[in-house]
Amino acid sequence: MDRRDFLKTSAASAIVAGAGVAAPAVWSPAKAQARQETLVIVSESGPNNIDIHGVGTNVPGYEVSWNCYDRLISHEMKPGPSGVPYYDRDKFKPELAEDMNVGDMSATFKLRKGAKFHDGAPITAKDVKWSLDRAVSVGGFPTFQMKAGSLEKPEQFVVVDDNTFRVDFLRKDRLTIPDLAVIVPCVLNSELVRKNATEKDPWGLEYTKQNVAGGGAYKVVRWTPGTEVVFERNDEWTNGAMPKVKRIIWRMAPSAGNRRALLERGDADISYDLPSKDFAELKDNKKLRIVSTPFSNGAQYIGMNVNKPPFNDPKVRQAVAYALPYQKIMDAVLFGLAKPLFGAPAGKPTDVSWPQAHGYNTDIEKAKKLLAEAGLAGGFETTISFDLGFAGINEPLCILVQESLAQIGIRCTINKVPGANWRTELNKKEMPLFTNVFSGWLDYPEYFFFWCYDGSNSVFNTMGYKSAKMDSFIDNARKSAAIGETASYDAAVKGFVDLAFEEVPRIPLFQPYSNVAMQTNVDGYEYWFHRRLDYRKLVKG
Repeated sequence: MDRRDFLKTSAASAIVAGAGVAAPAVWSPAKAQARQETLVIVSESGPNNIDIHGVGTNVPGYEVSWNCYDRLISHEMKPGPSGVPYYDRDKFKPELAEDMNVGDMSATFKLRKGAKFHDGAPITAKDVKWSLDRAVSVGGFPTFQMKAGSLEKPEQFVVVDDNTFRVDFLRKDRLTIPDLAVIVPCVLNSELVRKNATEKDPWGLEYTKQNVAGGGAYKVVRWTPGTEVVFERNDEWTNGAMPKVKRIIWRMAPSAGNRRALLERGDADISYDLPSKDFAELKDNKKLRIVSTPFSNGAQYIGMNVNKPPFNDPKVRQAVAYALPYQKIMDAVLFGLAKPLFGAPAGKPTDVSWPQAHGYNTDIEKAKKLLAEAGLAGGFETTISFDLGFAGINEPLCILVQESLAQIGIRCTINKVPGANWRTELNKKEMPLFTNVFSGWLDYPEYFFFWCYDGSNSVFNTMGYKSAKMDSFIDNARKSAAIGETASYDAAVKGFVDLAFEEVPRIPLFQPYSNVAMQTNVDGYEYWFHRRLDYRKLVKG
């Protein structure tokens, strides 16, 4: 899609080249004022589902849910490492709730009076309960996310009256309150969804896959999968300051060159998944505002299926860890826009933090020796898979890994998985070798490890890794954190980090940066744990 095609419009209709979709009227010069009130976003891929509770909802889908639904509470902001506001993991503010009272074993919320869903129906405590009941019952990612904060049973969620809602705690857990501020415990219009539910689909997941049933600051007025999402401001929203931007047009433009050209010509306002090379060059020319922020609690990694040969052998996994081309990836793929998570000095004490660097570095001879000790001196054939929705990083990374592993006899075929299918394929746990990113929404080491290494977790423990020792370390860290036992907490965190690096079911490569390019007249960008845009604070000059 070139600039002329992207902008082409007329009073009657317009067609986006190659897509066959009518372009919105905001592109007409006669609509200059509307263009000032419209923010245009371009990205590599878009949502496959606009319900965070849906099966296999991808990362772009998080952005829709965040802006179209409310939660009881949200985070306060603080100054961030990149000079932009950054969510404060330990401080909260009201959203749908106007007041929160946290007791010893429960938390009570007073809802804002007058709050309404998009269809005008009042938001009541029964909607909050139904929504949280749904989150802990649908299974998969939403239910595990709730479990991460010890939110596990519908009985925990109590309607006190129409405007009062209570959460009873199963146990002391410092992650419970933070877990109420993530994307999953959003509040849905229970009556609307139930009207569109069926016996086979009691939670209405098919309906909400394509229809917003919320009361948030924005509404989806058009969604053409793979092409665009168009949002309009909900002018009846009362759960925060009214957003300045009236309309958001989020366009999918798979070509990185097109996305960059649209930004440089002023035809797009924001893009956040350009290749690192482009971000590095754009930083230098200073025509756009570029913000780079390390992913909170996040790492890109190489994962291995530990339940099937040959990656069920720790020596094979260690051989891969010594064969990876870490520095080449940093230089040729990331252009320095990431934090290395490899090559820690020998003997360096383990930190009580995450992410942190492991001691592996590129050592082909050591990798060959380990592979021979595993009885695979001649190597083997395998497949390395990646999410095509984020090909800008993943594809060159996998090519470099393919070339490096070939030096020790591991012959890889690259498997490109369409972004809309990635979560589903990942959760099957059948891919032998793959790259992926995980960034923990709650910025605590034990939260990351609960998701990624706990043997009971069927979602983001993508390697199928199970270790009673690992599970014990994670459990002890969570219990110690809940009651403030610092020494036992520190020991548990060091224990699970050391074990993860010894058995390497996944090999951390780097802590990615969230790179966002925007026009200089765009302000209000904030970094959030989910790394997606919060439209409510954005302002266009």
